[in-house]
Amino acid sequence: MIDATSLPRVLAAASGRPLSLAEHDDVFGLARPVPAFLEELEASGLTGRGGAAFPTFRKAKLLRDQRGHSKFVVVNAMEGEPAAHKDRTLLAANPHLVLDGAEYLAAAIGAKHIVVAVSRDNPATVNHLSHAIHERERRTLRGAKFELHTPPWRYVAGEESALVHWLDDNESLPQYRPRRPHILRIGHAPVLLDNAETCAQVGLIARYGGQWFRSIGTTTSPGSTLVSVSGAVTRPTVMEVALGTPLRTVLAAAGADTDPQAVLLGGYGGAWLDGRNIDVPYANESLGSLDATVGAGIIIVLPRGACGLAETTRIARWMANESARQCGPCAFGLPAIADDLQRLTLDARDATAAHDRLLERCGVVEGRGACRHPDGVVRLVRSALRVFADHVEEHASGIPCAAARSTRHFAAVPALEREEELVWE
Repeated sequence: MIDATSLPRVLAAASGRPLSLAEHDDVFGLARPVPAFLEELEASGLTGRGGAAFPTFRKAKLLRDQRGHSKFVVVNAMEGEPAAHKDRTLLAANPHLVLDGAEYLAAAIGAKHIVVAVSRDNPATVNHLSHAIHERERRTLRGAKFELHTPPWRYVAGEESALVHWLDDNESLPQYRPRRPHILRIGHAPVLLDNAETCAQVGLIARYGGQWFRSIGTTTSPGSTLVSVSGAVTRPTVMEVALGTPLRTVLAAAGADTDPQAVLLGGYGGAWLDGRNIDVPYANESLGSLDATVGAGIIIVLPRGACGLAETTRIARWMANESARQCGPCAFGLPAIADDLQRLTLDARDATAAHDRLLERCGVVEGRGACRHPDGVVRLVRSALRVFADHVEEHASGIPCAAARSTRHFAAVPALEREEELVWE
């Protein structure tokens, strides 16, 4: 049994290679039926680790109550952002824990099919999962049938409605959903979709119970979570931390700069946090007062010598290029926002007007896309204008910083073409 009060949990026994099914059973114990599984899941207070933090029990109950004999559990391990590596790290260590959680969820809602989706551009992860599923298929007693699917890599392809749309033999494009919660379907079959890490946490809760899960973390944000740390760090890394741990402690444990200019939390669609606020607990209830969230568990550390406006421009440009281009606010609004950020950063003659246009365009774009992709860019830009307000004034006055003028950018935000240069532990 994994010690309730110590870490790691979902990364227990990680050794640089995936645990076999037999090794997995030795470390975590045999997976057995849990008659009161949904009650334990509710008691745990687990929320999704994919970014939205929706209560996992509520989602499972909603799907259990749906009619129909054919239901799906979909494990989303697409991870389409260059700074995100937690799911592939988890699947390279403990793939069977993720599959265990998916099986428990399938049994709870009456699903006969479990689909695991991982980008075809991650061949190592595909191989890990293929081998793990093959091991499980050799068991004499099986529940739901596993299927491994490998959609093409792109940022919006991992959005849940886009992924389910692709699994339903369509393009991997986000679909408009007028209200939430909204039941996704493959054909006419209801779909329960969860992030890979969420499923791993479910696998632990099924074995050890909801109170065990709550023995670390906070009352509102219980348990542990995986974080991908990059930027001003000795080596980009993935760590498991207890929710509520001071952000400064997380940075120190990762070998990151503990006196940063700012920290980007939640990924490219997240928000900048002023470096003076890194003593805040790493949990949504604490970060919310600073207009930030844990999001998908991404932490990018920006040192004092870098230009926050230039880095934000790079992210916004990348996000604009990743648009599905099926909605006007996204297809036209995001490139315009990136253009204005660039003018604000580098062109003092147009800086004030660019600043005003940015505010106006953010208001026009927000809430008008088929998915939350443009909303994430708006959140990022607004946080940059707030956190780097002094820099905005300096750039507008005609004295942009040397880091902004340099053709060499600090790699706080790894560009997609440079991703192979990063080594994740």
